Amino acid sequence: MDGAYESLPHFQLELRLIAQGVLRVAGVDEVGRGPLCGPVTAAAVRLRPDCIPPGLNDSKKLTREKREDLALRIIDCAEVAIAHATVEEIDTHNILRASHIAMCRALAALPGGCDHALIDGNMLPRDLAIRAEAVIGGDAISLSIAAASIVAKVERDRIMVDLAQQHPGYGWERNAGYSTAAHLEALRTLGPTPHHRRSFRPVHNILYQDLSATP
Repeated sequence: MDGAYESLPHFQLELRLIAQGVLRVAGVDEVGRGPLCGPVTAAAVRLRPDCIPPGLNDSKKLTREKREDLALRIIDCAEVAIAHATVEEIDTHNILRASHIAMCRALAALPGGCDHALIDGNMLPRDLAIRAEAVIGGDAISLSIAAASIVAKVERDRIMVDLAQQHPGYGWERNAGYSTAAHLEALRTLGPTPHHRRSFRPVHNILYQDLSATP
C-alpha cells in the first residue's frame, strides 16, 4: 500500500532482557551467504542504551555512504567484533554452517563479553556457549542486529574491493562477489580464482566443464 508506514528497528528486545538482569546483550548478523566468492562475515554489536546512533536500519535498506557513516558511529560508541569464515570453510562444511562459525567467532571476540545474543535468522549456531535467541528478520526489528548487519556489510564490502584489485575483471568492487551477469561472464572467460567457492553450483559447473574438456 502506497504511503504505508514502515516500522524501524527498535530496542525493545534488548530492554526486556536488561530489565531481567541480562546486562550484556549483543546483536549478531552475517553478510555474504549468497556470493560466489569471498568469505562470509559476521559482526557482534553490544549497544549502549545511552549512545545509540540515529538512523540504524537493515543494512540492505541503506546507501553505501550511509552504511559507512553509521559503521564508524557504531564502532565509536559500541562494543564491536567482526569475524569471518573462509572460502575453504564454506566449501568444507556448507554456507549455513560457515555463517554460524563466523557468528560464534564474532561473539567470542566481543570486548567485555556477552550474556545473551540476539541472532538474525531462524536458527541458532550449535556451538554457542551463551544464551541466545533467533530473531527472524532481526535486522529490521532489533537495533543491535541492525547495527551488526551494517558493520558486517561494510567490512565485507571492503574486503571485496581489496580482492578486486588483486583479481581485476570480475567486478567485485561493484557486485561484492554476487552472481551478476558480468561476474558470471568473467567467471566463464577468466576462470575461477582461489577466492571462488567451489561448492557453489555456478563455480562448480565451470570447473567441471573445464575438467571435462581437458584431454
